[in-house]
Amino acid sequence: MVNVTKLRTTLFATTVGLAAWTPLSLMGQQAATAEDTTVAVAAQEARGIGHRAELEAFLDGLMLAQMSDKNVAGAIVSVVKDGEVFFAKGYGYADVANGTPVDPETTLFRIGSISKLFTWTAVMQLVEQGRIDLDADVNTYLDFEIPATYDEPITMWHFLTHTPGLEEDGRDLFTTDPDHMAPMGEWLPAHMPSRVRLPGTFSSYSNWGTATAGYIVERVSGMSYDDYLEEHLFEPLAMAYTTARQPLPERFAEHMSKGYGWEGGAFVEKDWEIVTGAAPAGSMSASAVDMAYWMLAHLEGGRLGEAQILSPETAQAMYSRQFSHDDRIPGWGLGFYEKSSHGLRMIGHGGDTQWFHSDLTLIPSENVGFFVSYNTGSGGQLSFLPFRKAFLDHYYPFEGIAAAEVEDLDRFAGSYLFNRTSYTTFQKALNLTGNLPIQVVGDSALAIGTPFGEMRLKPIDDLLFGDANGEPTVAFRTDERGGVTHAFLSFAPMMALEKQSALASPPLHQFLLGAGFVVFALIVVGGVLRWSRARREERPGEPGGALGTGRRMAGWGAFANVLFLAGVVFAASDPQSLMSDSPWRLYIALLFPVLGVLLMLGGAWFTLQAWRQSGGTFWERLRLTVSVTAGLVFAWSLHTFNLLGWRF
Repeated sequence: MVNVTKLRTTLFATTVGLAAWTPLSLMGQQAATAEDTTVAVAAQEARGIGHRAELEAFLDGLMLAQMSDKNVAGAIVSVVKDGEVFFAKGYGYADVANGTPVDPETTLFRIGSISKLFTWTAVMQLVEQGRIDLDADVNTYLDFEIPATYDEPITMWHFLTHTPGLEEDGRDLFTTDPDHMAPMGEWLPAHMPSRVRLPGTFSSYSNWGTATAGYIVERVSGMSYDDYLEEHLFEPLAMAYTTARQPLPERFAEHMSKGYGWEGGAFVEKDWEIVTGAAPAGSMSASAVDMAYWMLAHLEGGRLGEAQILSPETAQAMYSRQFSHDDRIPGWGLGFYEKSSHGLRMIGHGGDTQWFHSDLTLIPSENVGFFVSYNTGSGGQLSFLPFRKAFLDHYYPFEGIAAAEVEDLDRFAGSYLFNRTSYTTFQKALNLTGNLPIQVVGDSALAIGTPFGEMRLKPIDDLLFGDANGEPTVAFRTDERGGVTHAFLSFAPMMALEKQSALASPPLHQFLLGAGFVVFALIVVGGVLRWSRARREERPGEPGGALGTGRRMAGWGAFANVLFLAGVVFAASDPQSLMSDSPWRLYIALLFPVLGVLLMLGGAWFTLQAWRQSGGTFWERLRLTVSVTAGLVFAWSLHTFNLLGWRF
């Protein structure tokens, strides 16, 4: 995801936003009146949401400014307050080609991983009934076996807090082909990720873990996952325009928003996405009003009107902190993750598919909740932090916390990677572009590079840094010798950052791989030129002996590595195939570095012989030494990121 430009100020959004965005100015609800707008642009004197008219005018300006800036076709927003639906509105189009506006009551948007909250609520209903034990080995409920890699088993509590210790595996998660869908009982054991750490030690967001929990709901309840949600959640809460079913049921077809990409200056309609075999992790579609009902049920302790989906005690357990990497920054409830900003403790969840991006936030202390969803790929630059920040800036201004004095900032600087990654498969190579650098700025601050741009951090406590307002943003952890090992971000409690050693840092390997390709290209070009010149002059193209053999082996090794680069580009040209169960293009591409390292090893042996025999000139031996060294360093770098051999 590219860096996000800074959001326009609230004043600009409220006074100029409505006029600034003409292509998609049609809205699913009536716009605020001139009298309402006058109320809206008045200074927000009291902390918290006041008039509906002011809220509508503020959100109109904010949404239209955001959607214009990031080229978003349509969006929905709902806000609840004090036990009622306070606001719900659609913006832009659900169907651009037909000019269909977004309706907050009936237009369905894909909500991605917010679906997990429904899975976790279903799990907790069964916990209430004594049919699931949070502390039991989940193998008790499964018809396949999770290996006992560690003495401590994985429990449902670990799934709820995303601490089962599993690596990430993103293969075969999405499809657009209904025939490619698989029953959970088949898909889950076939795509089981490796256990890479002791359960309960670190949070690392797991789609597989949530899907397995959903499968346990099926097995324990005796109902299909979809039937269970409809009977025990959607129907009691009157969520008439919500479904988890895939493909989309026919009765919802006319209400489903299209998903879009912004390409070549136009909105391009995309195929409907299907979660292949992990539906409980992200299959749902819902309207803004239905999501308002969902927020109300959880803000009211599991009750909406006469419907009681959870006991108050169970609901409170879901909302209370159960796990955190550091007590001073957000962690996990049971299924809900914590958010902290503007002096407020919040809970909620985000949700993303390729084309829909959503966020749900509850503020229990204020009895307020808000939900937003965008139907265009570029909406991912808005849903995670920018919308929430703008909303909180306006309604919950915060004065900040004073900075503290901290010595030796240099120990925090370095290269960090999220632990939500693959450790055993070729997908580890994605870390080459996943580096989050932390650097010292001046004498008293750190800067961290994030997907949302650089953040400046100032010390506020021991191993704790805050943002410009002094709010806790990053906590660090050290080993027994005082060396920094981890960083934990307040806005990403579902993952930890692992500090990389100098030899493991992605920037180093980016340089080594890039320099390697340059060297190999020069070797190949040079070899072709020598061969062509030798043919014209009818003389041998390479000297004999160890030097000549070494040059030929290094040349063919370089050629194999160039072919590997071409193969990776070819494989990456079809991302869906690359992340499928049978990425045949990558299988072929990975053949070449294996050949390359074997040839370079042979070349290294003959290089040693050339130096011993004083074959050729000094400069010829030196060039050969550089060539085979580049080849072996290149192979080491590939091995570091699981690209040497077939790691599937």
